[in-house]
Amino acid sequence: MTWMAFRRLDKKLTFFDVYAISTGAMFSSGFFLLPGIAFAEAGHAVVLAYLCAGLLIIPAMLSVAELSTAMPRAGGAYFFLDRALGPVAGTIGGLGTWMAMILKTAFAFVGVGAYLRLFLDVPITAVAIALTLAFTAVNIVGAKETSGLQRVLVGALVGILTVFVVAGLIEIITSGGGPGGSIGEVVGSMTEVDSAAFLATIGMVFVSYAGLTKVASVAEEVRAPGRAIPRGMTHSLLSATGIYVIGVLVMVVVIEPSALRGDLTPVATAGQVVLDWLPAGYIALGLIVIAALAAFLSTGNAGIMSASRYLLAMGRDSLVPGRLATIGRFGTPTIGIVITSAVVVLCVATLDVANLAKLASAFQLLMFSLINLAVIVMRESRIVGYDPSYRAPLYPWLQIAGAVIPLVLIGELGHLAILFTAAVVAMCVAWYVWYARHRVRRAGALLHWFARMGHQRFPGLESELRTILQERDGEAVDDLIANAPQVEVPDGTDFNQVVKLAAALLADAAGVPRASLAQQFVDGTRTGETPVARHVALPHLRLPGLSEPHVVMIHARPGATIAVPRNDAEVAHIRSFYFLISAAEDPARHLRLLAGIARWVERTGPSM
Repeated sequence: MTWMAFRRLDKKLTFFDVYAISTGAMFSSGFFLLPGIAFAEAGHAVVLAYLCAGLLIIPAMLSVAELSTAMPRAGGAYFFLDRALGPVAGTIGGLGTWMAMILKTAFAFVGVGAYLRLFLDVPITAVAIALTLAFTAVNIVGAKETSGLQRVLVGALVGILTVFVVAGLIEIITSGGGPGGSIGEVVGSMTEVDSAAFLATIGMVFVSYAGLTKVASVAEEVRAPGRAIPRGMTHSLLSATGIYVIGVLVMVVVIEPSALRGDLTPVATAGQVVLDWLPAGYIALGLIVIAALAAFLSTGNAGIMSASRYLLAMGRDSLVPGRLATIGRFGTPTIGIVITSAVVVLCVATLDVANLAKLASAFQLLMFSLINLAVIVMRESRIVGYDPSYRAPLYPWLQIAGAVIPLVLIGELGHLAILFTAAVVAMCVAWYVWYARHRVRRAGALLHWFARMGHQRFPGLESELRTILQERDGEAVDDLIANAPQVEVPDGTDFNQVVKLAAALLADAAGVPRASLAQQFVDGTRTGETPVARHVALPHLRLPGLSEPHVVMIHARPGATIAVPRNDAEVAHIRSFYFLISAAEDPARHLRLLAGIARWVERTGPSM
């Protein structure tokens, strides 16, 4: 059974949900635990290491954005690697990432218990298990409810950390520095670190940004993914990089160096210095603890949500039992959520999740490398159905750099991390050989690349991608229609008045003067370029430099029609106009949107 036979997930997530999931998945140990450990390795250069890591994640972010807008399906890295490189790579990406995310999620819930102990004497393991069960229930109830909680957590987190970094900047600028030196001294000493230690530190802190791309696993549930995913991820990366870099700079300056090297709660230590203007010292510590709790909880929440979608996608493709693809009564992958959460509880109760989560970070780097390779394969395969709404720039050099850099960083993490990654890959391949090999009749776009050199291809992939493309454009048409201005004009309105009204509504978006836009619509209609059927007209234009398509609907009042002169010998009587403008640079998409509007009218009728 293929994924097309399964029920689709509801599209309930917006741009801010994408931002919240990406941002919430990034902040936890990377900010609240790691800076002291990284400082012990690189000294003042730890600030530069966080900045470099934020820049180095950009190729993976842009590649994930492209793949997500071309193939908005549950499963994220799994689905991309499976369709690009084949089911073996898909199994590695799916099961491996699922296991890595479980360890990260378990570590996040353990981190909640650890921070709570600053105020309360609570059993860390019991707290982590209780939180896992609570977030399991929230995730089962619905994606919108889960993302709503994520919004609250991320809003609190970003708000408090913004106060921390602003107050910290003011403190270190007005005071001229602190026990760690002045800003000038810190910046000046960044180049003194050994290059090998600096690269190792970048590899260590690089994983602080790994959560950025986890939103791809819920791409199927995002409304207008072509806009929401690239924008949400970009805003998330800018927020995280700014807070990481400035926040770590504040810690380095205000905490005495020997203390920072062994400090496992550096944000709390720095917070009591830069927030000393608050009326009581415990308030500053309380705010930092609240931020830490929000960070760990949002990471755990995003982890359960994203990891369960991997099982869903793999169940659709028969790489794991098909029951894992079942959608429950609340529109969520209930069985996948329950199994994911059960394994999280097992890890919390039996494993040293802190150390294993660090090792799992090396596997995430491998996934980043393969995702960049997947973009190259998909583009070079020249499959017609591969038509992303967003295309990563600087192809192929950006993707080549994005494929090579993570492999270099894995090497800097040490032999244990390399062995752990190899062991995860071996387990995934063993599962494929034992369970999935005889159930799967599918190949990736890599064969289509080979076909250009005279070898075989897999026709089913082209059919699947065309189906995805049609669904995606159908969803785009639904969004266009839902958001389009609708105007009802009185009986006696002539065609020129209708065109002028449409041009007035579209001129700002088009970046074209009203009169010029109106004249182009008139010229296209008179020369027969406007589709007309069943008293409906679809005037349309392709305009250069247009970032998004736009539609305006104009209807004659019930019982009335508008005479439209199409040429010297023909007049059409129209009840509804659908004016469409889209980018001249993408004529294929323009034609698909035009056809989609025609199908929408056929399905729903022309009336308001």
